[in-house]
Amino acid sequence: MKNIQLKILLISAMALCLVGCNSKTGQKETPNTEKSMPVSTEFDVVILNGRVIDPETNFDGIRNVGVKDGSISIITEKDIQGTKTIDATGKIVSPGFIDLHMHGQNIGAYRLQATQGVTTALELESGVLPINDFYEAQASKNIPIHYGAAAAWTFGRIATFTGKEVEATAEYFQGAQGESNWKEELANPEQLEKILNEVETGLKQGALGIGVNAGYAPGSGHLEYYSLAKLAKKYNVGTFTHVRFMKGVERDNAFEAFQELIANAAATGVNMHICHINSSSQKDIHNTLELYESAKANGISVTAGAYPWGAASTVVKAAMFTGPTWKADMETTEEAFQLGKKRLTKAEFDDLQANQPGTIIVWHFLDAAKPAELALMDASILHPETIIESDAMPIYQSKDGSIGVYTGVEWPLPADVINHPRSGATFTKILQDYVRERKLMPLQTAIKKMSLMPAQTMEDAVPQMKKKGRLQVGMDADILVFDLKEIKVNATYVDPCRASEGMSHVLVMGSPVVENGVLLLDTPPALPIRNAVTE
Repeated sequence: MKNIQLKILLISAMALCLVGCNSKTGQKETPNTEKSMPVSTEFDVVILNGRVIDPETNFDGIRNVGVKDGSISIITEKDIQGTKTIDATGKIVSPGFIDLHMHGQNIGAYRLQATQGVTTALELESGVLPINDFYEAQASKNIPIHYGAAAAWTFGRIATFTGKEVEATAEYFQGAQGESNWKEELANPEQLEKILNEVETGLKQGALGIGVNAGYAPGSGHLEYYSLAKLAKKYNVGTFTHVRFMKGVERDNAFEAFQELIANAAATGVNMHICHINSSSQKDIHNTLELYESAKANGISVTAGAYPWGAASTVVKAAMFTGPTWKADMETTEEAFQLGKKRLTKAEFDDLQANQPGTIIVWHFLDAAKPAELALMDASILHPETIIESDAMPIYQSKDGSIGVYTGVEWPLPADVINHPRSGATFTKILQDYVRERKLMPLQTAIKKMSLMPAQTMEDAVPQMKKKGRLQVGMDADILVFDLKEIKVNATYVDPCRASEGMSHVLVMGSPVVENGVLLLDTPPALPIRNAVTE
C-alpha cells in the first residue's frame, strides 16, 4: 500500500517538473504577454503582488494581474492601476475551481460552493430534463457562480416507463424511487427510441453532455448504454457516468462496470467521464485505477473524478440498496446510513425505504480514521489522472416532521438544513488536508486538479470552457485569492452546511462574489455554461 502511494506521489512530482520549468527559477515567463493591454490602462480590478499560479503553463511567480471587461487583460511585474485594488501580498492567486459534479441547484448550494473557491458548478452526472426549463429556472435565481447541466438519461427513462412528464427538479428523480420498472427493466425498441429522443431533445436545447446515472437503473440494457455513447458522438459531447455496479465482489461489480464504460469509449471515440471513482470502486480502488490507467495509456478517451470523503449521499431506496444480498454486496449495514444528524436503526431504514424512498441520506462506506481505509481514499485523490469533484447535494430542510428542498435565500443557512459536508468543503478539504496538513500533494497539483483538468475534460465539447481553468491573458477572470494557512473546513457530518473559510477574494468574470472573506449576497448573476441551442 505504501509503495503504491509513493509511486503516485513520485509521478505527481515528476509531472510538475516536466511541464517546461525554468531549471534555475522553477518558473516560466509570464504567459501571453504579447496579448496584454498597456500598463497605462485603467483596469476594472487589479490584484497586486500575489503569487500567481497558472496550471497550464506551470507559471508560478509574483505578479500583478489586471482585469478588464470580465477578462484577464495583463499579468505583469510593472505597476498597474484599477478602479478596484486587491492587495494579494503573501497570498495565492489562482484560477477559480470548476466542479463537474454538482447536484444542489438551490441558491444556498451555489453559495456554499463559492465560499470554497468554486466559480463554475455543473450538474453533469445526473443531469436534468427539460434543459430549457433548467436554464430558465436558474436564470431567475441570481446565482453567483457559473452553472450548467447535462441531459439526464434517467429522467428520460422515468418518463418512458412511468408516464410522468419530465420536470427539471431533483424532486422528479426522488419521486420515482418507489417504482422499480425504470430501474430494472430492459427497454423494448419503442421505449429505447423514446428514451433516446428525450435525451436528444436535451442536447438540441444546449445540454453539456449526457448524464448516465447507470447505478440507479442497473437493469437497463448494454445496448442502451452504447446507444447513449453513439448519441453523444453525434453531438460531439461527453458522457458522465455513475457506473452500473458498485460492489467489490464479482460478478456484477465495479470492475465489470468500468470495463463496460471503457468498451463504449473505445468503440465510439467519445470521452466518457467516470464520476466519483472513489465511491464507485468501494474497496477495490487499486484494481479499478489500474484498469483506468491502462485504458488511458492505450489512447481511450476516459477521465475520472474523485472526492475526499468516506461517505456518499444518495436516495435511501437507490437500486444498490435493494435485493436480497445488497448488504453483503455493498459490505455495509443499515447502521452505516445517516439522516440529518443521527445514524439510522434497521427499523428506521426499512421504514424510509417503504414509505419515503426518495429521502436523501448519507452512507458511510469508508472509515477515514482507519489508516488502511484512508489509504484507499488517498489512492483515488492522489492519482495524477483524477480530477477533484464534489458531488455536492441539494440542500434539504427538516420541518414539521417532513423533509423538503430548501428554497430560501437566508445566509448563513438555517440550522435545520440537511446536506453532506462535501457540498461546501470538498475543495477546501483538498487544500487543508492534502496540501497543507498532510503534505501529500503539491499546491500546484491541487490547483491543476481543481481548475485546469476539469476545464480540459469539457473544452472539446463546450467552447466556453477553453477560457476557464487558466490564469493567463485572454482567459475569463474567474480568479481566487487566498492564503493557504487560512483555509479552514468547518463542515462536518453532524453540521454539514457550515461554510468554509479562507478564500479572501473570489471573482467571477471579474466581479467580486467573496470580498475580504465575506460572501456578497447582491452580486450580479453569473453566466450559464451552455452549448448552442439548435431546437
